[in-house]
Amino acid sequence: MRDDIRKKEWAGRLRAAIVLELALLLAIGIICLGEGRFVESGTVEVSGDGYIKWVDFNVSYEALCRAYEYDVDTYGEKIHLDWIELLAYAAAKNGGDFGVGAVEDIHEIAEKILKGETTMKAATKEMKYFSYYKEAYAAVLGGFVGEYEIQEKEGGDYVKKYGLKAFSPVAKGFEYSDYDDFGVSRSYGYRRQHLGHDMMGQVGTPIIAVESGYVEVLGWNQYGGWRIGIRSFDGMRYYYYAHLRQNYPYQEKLKEGDVVTAGEVIGYMGHTGYSTEENVNNIDQVHLHMGLQLIFDESQKEGNNEIWVDCYDLTRFLYKNRSAVYKVEGTKEWKRTFDMNDPAVTAYEKTQKE
Repeated sequence: MRDDIRKKEWAGRLRAAIVLELALLLAIGIICLGEGRFVESGTVEVSGDGYIKWVDFNVSYEALCRAYEYDVDTYGEKIHLDWIELLAYAAAKNGGDFGVGAVEDIHEIAEKILKGETTMKAATKEMKYFSYYKEAYAAVLGGFVGEYEIQEKEGGDYVKKYGLKAFSPVAKGFEYSDYDDFGVSRSYGYRRQHLGHDMMGQVGTPIIAVESGYVEVLGWNQYGGWRIGIRSFDGMRYYYYAHLRQNYPYQEKLKEGDVVTAGEVIGYMGHTGYSTEENVNNIDQVHLHMGLQLIFDESQKEGNNEIWVDCYDLTRFLYKNRSAVYKVEGTKEWKRTFDMNDPAVTAYEKTQKE
């Protein structure tokens, strides 16, 4: 009898605790929304200052491919589908989850828009978080797709194209191995997460600029060894290439402030780093550490609010576009085989002259 009473009392206290906890969580949610903050499924967080503080970019390779195909296939047509909007639609519909159903969602909404049954504006009218996903994904993918001119044969004329103008960070013809290692533990210096993507290969493998931009950082860092940091022209993306080759880490004459075009050779794979002394190989395995940081506000560049993106599926996607290179005879240099004109470079250089 006493045991039954105790069980009933315990169950009552448990129910009361659950109700209290739910009430507290609801109150916290209301307060956060009142301050202009937003959190959904741990994917996006917006500060009271109006800029995004966190993005959990988990868009699948399959979703990237499907949305990209619709964008390219409809370019120049009466209805042009924007791949970032398609991805944002799938994210908003599924709470940021890109399971197998996300690709079908992209297909369904794209076909409805193309048939004139709806528009993206109408389809997302009741999607409270569509605009947040669109802004977040534009920050990640904003420089990947567009118009450009490129040679189709060495020394040939430039051909105008539309499509993927970002490149794999590893040159064509140089194989590598990788897996999704974002967030795993690192212990050198202090315990921390691995906020990048490792691509294992051979010493001297040419490393390619993923996107056009300018060299913001170049030199030694005890964690990354010889490294290069390239900022996109819109300021939203910071590409970090680390553990470059001992003695000859960079493309000849590369320096801070230089403008680079997507697809250019910028450096060479190695295993430098984990040392306060420069030019030391303390990394066991030869690899490129590629990091992608999002910057919505300059206060996020270095500090507690840094946003780093899991690049595993992005590098799988970029494998579609690998820069062909050739060896410069009598040197340690490699150069791109087919030159490219990126309108983003022209526009940036024009602003620098004004």
